Amino acid sequence: MASTGILLIFTVIFISVGEGRTFINVECKTENRALYGQSSLLECVVKTAQDVTDVPQIRVVTWKKKGVEKALLVFNRGRMEDNSNYSFAEPSWNDKNMNVSLLIANTTVEDEGVYDCMVMTNSGDNTNHTNLSVTAKYSKPTIKSIPENITRNTDGTLVCNASGGYPQGQLRWFDDNNVEWTKSIDMEVTKTGHGLFNLSSSLKVMRESPFSKFTCVVFNASGGKEDEDRYEIPDEPGTTSEHGSDSASRIVAPVVVIGSLIAGLLLVLVLFNRRRHQQNRRQSATPLMGDHREVRTCESYAEGGDHQEMDTKCPDSLA
Repeated sequence: MASTGILLIFTVIFISVGEGRTFINVECKTENRALYGQSSLLECVVKTAQDVTDVPQIRVVTWKKKGVEKALLVFNRGRMEDNSNYSFAEPSWNDKNMNVSLLIANTTVEDEGVYDCMVMTNSGDNTNHTNLSVTAKYSKPTIKSIPENITRNTDGTLVCNASGGYPQGQLRWFDDNNVEWTKSIDMEVTKTGHGLFNLSSSLKVMRESPFSKFTCVVFNASGGKEDEDRYEIPDEPGTTSEHGSDSASRIVAPVVVIGSLIAGLLLVLVLFNRRRHQQNRRQSATPLMGDHREVRTCESYAEGGDHQEMDTKCPDSLA
């Protein structure tokens, strides 16, 4: 009986000591999403028990990625191991700051995975984990024809390409009536050195097909539509497809605008010159009309009794 009592006392003491090490808890966001090439944040904060009144002092913080032996970020009793691509989320972080979130400066596909955050304080230790998923948006799809100039009277192939996406997505084809043609089409997938995916899909079109317009749409791994491209097969050789008309319109539109501006300026110049010419004609005619009104005849001097002016300007009348 005595030995049983002693064992019970030691058990209680052990449990009490163990519970004393749970005054802190590292709480992490379960899922974190990041875009390829941008900064990503793994959120973790240190929480204390309700009966703890003083802010604990952090002694050690270690961030590690599962499957990678070397730690990504280490803070050990006032010293920080330098790592240019990994840092605390808050630049002014110190050992009293309970926000121990990890910031990744330039996210790559290799950064995707599970991370462990271990924290040691003067009030206890705790470890938790969080997951990071990475996505990259595909480029806008582009469609080209083989041969280059196909018509509705010839057989040909439409090739659609989209690149630089992650995770692996899908290219899907639709006709004029929005009916999908993907089931009978194989898609080629290639992986780049950075872990991104390039997609390519070929659609065979037969002569005299009732369909002339086709759309290639790229979808991401979650099934969401990202972008699309359209192609219209012309009826006769030499006519312009939808791709060509778009390019031509981008060239012709500025030319039309510039031509309209030049024509407008010429019209204003012509009207200005015409108005100035009319004004000059009026000004040149005014003095002549004034001189005509000032001419007086010899009879008017006689009738007015102005004999001195009459003697001067009409000497012949004295005879």
